[in-house]
Amino acid sequence: MIDRHLSTFSDQQRASLENLVEILRALLPGAEECISYGMPCFKVNGKAVVGFDGFRHHNSYFPHSGSVLEHIPVPAWCEKTKGALRIPIDRRLPKTLVLSLVRARMNEIAERLK
Repeated sequence: MIDRHLSTFSDQQRASLENLVEILRALLPGAEECISYGMPCFKVNGKAVVGFDGFRHHNSYFPHSGSVLEHIPVPAWCEKTKGALRIPIDRRLPKTLVLSLVRARMNEIAERLK
């Protein structure tokens, strides 16, 4: 499902998004891969951990939380909003950053389940 969605993008943009998918698959083995709100999403135990998509002038990473991005430093070439990271089409998020984002979101989900 996600791979079919990504096939609609240009080579450069698709390569960047596919790199993110590869990282997420390694970090979240067994996660449900789906399309949620029209964009690719990884869910764990029914909870959205990360969504992402490509847009005309950038790619975006959505942690499905307004607080995850507050405390995690991001590269200067990323534009950070409360609910998303905007990434230049030709750039790839570093694996260490994706790991930090996923851990923060998983910790947040675990705290809410207590």
